[in-house]
Formats: sequence, structure tokens, C-alpha cells
Amino acid sequence: MNQRIAHLTLVVQDYDEAIDFYTTKLGFTLLEDTKLSETKRWVLVAPKGDGSCALLLAKADGQAQESRVGNQTGGRVFLFLYTDDFERDYQAYQQQGIKFVRSPKEETYGKVAVFEDLYGNLWDLLEPKA
Repeated sequence: MNQRIAHLTLVVQDYDEAIDFYTTKLGFTLLEDTKLSETKRWVLVAPKGDGSCALLLAKADGQAQESRVGNQTGGRVFLFLYTDDFERDYQAYQQQGIKFVRSPKEETYGKVAVFEDLYGNLWDLLEPKA
């Protein structure tokens, strides 16, 4: 058997502002932006790398979904962005105005810092130890 997680849904307020944040600020690649209806699009973004998993940016539809934008995990770190060069990406993200809520720290598993995306979802930027 061969399985993998291909996409994770990230609820956003606006497609275009989310695309701009992920591609401009974080340097992700826009993989697809297909109009499905007047209000719905299929938007995939992914970090540069092996392409094994992408974010499906889904515009919130209704009050229940809107209440989850920026807090899909109840305040816990939601996504983990692995890097092969922590200092390069940490410096680049700071220059892009990314807000880090926990400073870089050496852990037993690698170097890590926590940042917020444009809606407040928490991410780990992590360079794992070899």
C-alpha cells in the first residue's frame, strides 16, 4: 500500500490576499487556481521542495467557517514548515514582515521558531537535526 496526505485545507477570508501572502511573503508556489463557481475556487499553494503536500486555500463560507479563520487548532501550532536552512528562511521571513511569536530555539529535534500567518494561524519553522 502507498498512501500520502496530498492537501490540507486552510480556511481563509479571501483567496487573493491569501495567495499573495503565501507566494510573496513565504515564497510558496501557486500550483493551481481554478474557478469552480462564482464564489468558489480550487487554490493550491506549496512550499518549494519535493511537493509532497500542498495547502488548499478555501474561502470561509458562512459564520461557522468564518469563526475558524486564523484559529483552526484552538491556538496550537497548526502547520510545520521544514527547511534545510533555518537562518536563511528566518532572516527572509523577518524581512518580509512575518511576525514571530516565539524566538529561535535549539531543541533536541532541531532549530525552531513559531510564526503567524496573515490570519494568526501558528506555524513552526523548523530545521530538523540530521
